[in-house]
Formats: sequence, C-alpha cells, structure tokens
Amino acid sequence: MKRLLFILIAAMMPFIGMYAKADKQTVVLSCNLHCQGCCDKIMKNIAFEKGVKDLVCDLKGKTVTVTYDAGKTDVPTLLKAFEKIGKPATVVSAQPPQTSPSSSGSHT
Repeated sequence: MKRLLFILIAAMMPFIGMYAKADKQTVVLSCNLHCQGCCDKIMKNIAFEKGVKDLVCDLKGKTVTVTYDAGKTDVPTLLKAFEKIGKPATVVSAQPPQTSPSSSGSHT
C-alpha cells in the first residue's frame, strides 16, 4: 500500500509544479539610501515581507529592485513596508503583469 501511494505521488509531482508556479513581477523603487547600513536595513526587513522572492539594493543608483509573487503581495503593500522601516520609496518602473499565451489574444 505504501509503495502504491509513493508511486501515485511521484507521478503527480510534475502536475503539481504547473499549478504552484508563482506570478512573479518586478518593481524598481527609488529610495533615499545613504550608506551600506541603509541597504542592510532594507535587506533584513523587506526580504521577509510576504511574497518577496528577491531583493537587490543598489546603493550607487539609490534603487531597490524587488521581485515578488503578485498573488501574495502588491506594490502598495511593499511601499507601506518601506515606510514602516523609515525608508519611504517611490516607483521608478514596474514590470507589466505577464499573461499566459493560452489566455491572451483573440480567437477567430
């Protein structure tokens, strides 16, 4: 019985991956960064916000690039998180939402 259950679970793994795919989006935020300590503060706090997948702090350009799961958070929530730690940010650019090829376009 355990063997059958293991085989069924192993056979379903590729299909689970299709449904678990996150809707990743990227936003570039301008933030008043003075020093490496500012970047460290952002990395230590914003990295643990719900939905944040990747975070890149550019001290020279005074920007923070955040890759996030759009199903778990959004830009206004991220901006509030920056304000909460005393580093208000503004949007420089945002990646448009990605649509799957099967759901976009017109059908004739």
